Amino acid sequence: MGDVISDDYQTDYVAGQDNIEKFGFDIHNIVFPLTAILIVAFVVGTLIFPAGAKELLDSAKNGAIAVFDWGFLLSANLFVVFCLALIFMPVGKIRIGGLDAKPEFSLLSWFAMLFAAGMGTGLMFWSVAEPVAYYTDWYGTPLGVEPNTAEGARLAMGATMYHWGLHPWAIYAIVGLSLSFFAFNKGLPLTIRSAFFPILGDKVWGWPGNVIDTVSVLATIFGLATSLGFGAQQAASGISYLFDIEGGLNIQVGVIAGVTAVATLSVIRGIHGGVRILSNANMIMAGLLLLFVIFAGPTLAVFQWLWDTSVSYASNMFSLSNPFGREEDTTWFHGWTVFYWAWWISWSPFVGMFIARVSHGRTVREFVTAVLIIPTIITLFWMSAFGGGVLLFVGGEQALNALQAGALSVGLPFTLVLLVMTYSLFKGLHHERRLLIAEGKMV
Repeated sequence: MGDVISDDYQTDYVAGQDNIEKFGFDIHNIVFPLTAILIVAFVVGTLIFPAGAKELLDSAKNGAIAVFDWGFLLSANLFVVFCLALIFMPVGKIRIGGLDAKPEFSLLSWFAMLFAAGMGTGLMFWSVAEPVAYYTDWYGTPLGVEPNTAEGARLAMGATMYHWGLHPWAIYAIVGLSLSFFAFNKGLPLTIRSAFFPILGDKVWGWPGNVIDTVSVLATIFGLATSLGFGAQQAASGISYLFDIEGGLNIQVGVIAGVTAVATLSVIRGIHGGVRILSNANMIMAGLLLLFVIFAGPTLAVFQWLWDTSVSYASNMFSLSNPFGREEDTTWFHGWTVFYWAWWISWSPFVGMFIARVSHGRTVREFVTAVLIIPTIITLFWMSAFGGGVLLFVGGEQALNALQAGALSVGLPFTLVLLVMTYSLFKGLHHERRLLIAEGKMV
């Protein structure tokens, strides 16, 4: 037996003790009304004053990019390094939910849900649009490479993979692992504020925790709006092309309504009867589509792109991750990379909460490997098939959505939340390992 170590993460707080339960709803008496007021004020304000709102949002977006570009890039780099370190550190043996916890879902279903929650429709759209935009210099080129050249094509693929590889999944892993560890191992509520208990103690149940959860909800709303907005535009464009109808606002609203209806039905049926089934079906259809594109398209070229994209991604990752001395491609990395990191960060509370919910029974090492490494490998195949294939045939342009401003304005403060959460997670895992060693349950 090792030394006796007390568990410092004990609290008298009972989840939901401050909530209001009326009309079938169970809501927090501060976070819910505060975020509701802020969201309604934002929506109404943009509808009443569209020109002024656009000017304000553009200023917020441009200001955040110009001043904090280095913060976004360095933070994302830190998240990747930290997650990779967890795979090899002794704390990787810790099991989410305790030593005797068993996985709730099969490995395949678990991974299908992780992947569907993390990327979704974005891979469909940007796997084609992004390489073409970089290759043709629609809005700058990565590292100032010459557009419409062989080297420009290779770097376009490597930069696209950079935006969809290790960095976004590391952001999801930080949030998901923090929530799952403190909820399932320490018995704290499954909410962002719980991840700050090692730092703030019982203060997380007061106003500091309310601020953290409010920022998290706002980040989720803007992240969801950005992702759903991109997906609705993509679906409306496809409908317009197939059926020769105007793919305007009405079609986009219809798409959003349809997606919301399916999502609501899935939630009503629960994780096992709804989300799991949809995620498995999604993975099967995506896999079949990928195989069709590979073998019905330029098969040999796709495998060549797989190699070229891998090499370009690995060889240019450090250059693309460096925020300093980027005068040759400032327009590009401000307009693309910084926005992407803000988008992933604003989307991470939603994705991280879901990943935490379905990851009970997995070890930290399993969790990080499944959330970080495996999706990156599959994305590499996807980008090579779709992005590499399209570069053989087309050149064109795709516009960024005005929702960039929303993702950036909320992604910036939540970046600070994630940085503190990373430290808190490390502190909590280290403490848990010491407890297990003291009890003779881990060496």
